[in-house]
Amino acid sequence: MRPLQISAETAQKLAKALDVPIEQVMHLPQHILIQKLVEIERKEADESKK
Repeated sequence: MRPLQISAETAQKLAKALDVPIEQVMHLPQHILIQKLVEIERKEADESKK
């Protein structure tokens, strides 16, 4: 499986949000990455409503 085609800045933000190393983010399967992004967006939306 090849690494995701995302920018270094995006990878850094995802690694920080998911609390995992950047290397792990780059090798996540795409469907799992999308699932994690949705979770992050929901969490941020809930926090902004408070």
